[in-house]
Amino acid sequence: MRPLDHTDRPTRTRTEHDLLGDREVPEQALYGVHTLRAVENFAVSGIPLGARPLLVQALAAVKQAAATANRDLGLISAEQADAIVTACTEIRDGRWHDHFVVDVVQGGAGTSTNMNANEVIANRGLELLGHRRGDYRRLHPLEHVNRSQSTNDAYPTALKIALALSVDTLCAAMRRLAAEFAARATDFADLLKIGRTQLQDAVPMTLGQEFAAFAVMIEEDADRLEETKALIAEINLGGTAIGTGITTHPEYAARACAALRDLVGLPLRTAANLVEATQDVGAFVQVSGVLKRTAVKLSKICNDLRLLSSGPRAGLGEIVLPAVQAGSSIMPGKVNPVIPELVNQIAFQVIGNDVTVSLAAEGGQLQLNAFEPIIAESLHESVAHLTAGCDTLRERCVAGITADVAVLTETVERSISLVTALSPYIGYETATEVAHEALESGRSVTDVVLDRTELTAERLAEIIAPSRLVAPAPTGHISA
Repeated sequence: MRPLDHTDRPTRTRTEHDLLGDREVPEQALYGVHTLRAVENFAVSGIPLGARPLLVQALAAVKQAAATANRDLGLISAEQADAIVTACTEIRDGRWHDHFVVDVVQGGAGTSTNMNANEVIANRGLELLGHRRGDYRRLHPLEHVNRSQSTNDAYPTALKIALALSVDTLCAAMRRLAAEFAARATDFADLLKIGRTQLQDAVPMTLGQEFAAFAVMIEEDADRLEETKALIAEINLGGTAIGTGITTHPEYAARACAALRDLVGLPLRTAANLVEATQDVGAFVQVSGVLKRTAVKLSKICNDLRLLSSGPRAGLGEIVLPAVQAGSSIMPGKVNPVIPELVNQIAFQVIGNDVTVSLAAEGGQLQLNAFEPIIAESLHESVAHLTAGCDTLRERCVAGITADVAVLTETVERSISLVTALSPYIGYETATEVAHEALESGRSVTDVVLDRTELTAERLAEIIAPSRLVAPAPTGHISA
């Protein structure tokens, strides 16, 4: 991974200094020596911070809120604060993200991410003040941009803001998908079919009821995700290194939180116990758990879509999924359920990410969890892929699903499951005998019932009317 210089031409540099000594930093880079070392150390995923715009924008919001609070408390000058605020505003507007070059997977509990933000903001602020990049006597990444902060409170606060915003996007995608399933439920409201339990014939239902259940399952998980936002609204900004608030003004935490709340439009609140909040990543575990729950249920729904559409001649074939591409390089005419398969694979990944988050959360020690970068990336990946998966499933599959009415009708007529509806009228033992004879002889349940019981054709038709088969209905006595 190269920091900014994408050519083989000689690059002008500036000299910067840190704990380990001097290094040459590309002159055009807004980042500095700390970021440069992190780029060299963490060449892991190939994904730079700049590829995660919500996180970059959230970091800029944290730095802007901190600068505002520090200015109001007289801890930095108005000139310095204005430069920081302007630089942060530009970053929040989408500028300078290509200077956020540290790999999203990194050691150091997010320190490199925080330093990348500090250096970009400081150097852009220096330009705004009319000074050259790297002239940190005027505006320093640590002395001014990072004033009253530690990575250990600034970074997790930014993670929570980015996560809250991305969860909003996912919830919207889920509700759109649920609405599409509900629309298909309306289309299929009068289509009778056979329900199945343990892949065996059960009792009649409508295809509309089946699709309505899918809609409810998804809508329900969108509600659960919304609930997690209350947890991630609690932040530890102002706790600095371990939650004691060392190096901060007594009013800083409240002022910074209020400024940040106004900037991002979220109901953020300062944790009651900042020592606890600095080491506890339980909110991330909770969100990950709900994402896993969502993934599991989406995958189950996609399994059902694949089963219901299996065939077209040798499977269930009750529904037809829209054909979106040819399915085989060897079998002409074959079309596969590729969109549900895609969502299945997304679900597998989200479940794996939840394991990663769980292990990273458990691995925290004493006053800090050092593994928040992998928690952040796992959650980002899960939310992003689920969002894309929901939209893709809705647009390229669910919206185009049709029912094969002939298959549904034939299946109902051949099924022996009608005996369940008849059991209250002819008794369980007789119903069992009817089912056995119908299965062995190949005759219909209705024919066998008329032969073996005293039910008339008119009464039988009334009992097995579709409206009575798919909802509670008054029953007669066994002697009827």
